[in-house]
Amino acid sequence: MSWVSGIAVYFLIWWVVLFAILPIGTQPVAEGDPDSGWRGAPSNPRLWRKMLITTLVATVLWFGAYALITSDYMSFRSGWWAMPEK
Repeated sequence: MSWVSGIAVYFLIWWVVLFAILPIGTQPVAEGDPDSGWRGAPSNPRLWRKMLITTLVATVLWFGAYALITSDYMSFRSGWWAMPEK
């Protein structure tokens, strides 16, 4: 895996993990905003903490993906997963 594809894979993993972690621990405001009445936004989303957790989880998952991609365990070049030769 080249460094460009490694960064692209990490970016995709990071975004998927972020959207999985965002709803954890959030509770909507019961009374809503007095000006607009909006009740959907959480009162204390703790975004920096969630971004740190996302980065840690995504890094672990990326190392797992890197190990799987660079190993011959699941290779598309040889074995029964390989594409047939023409």
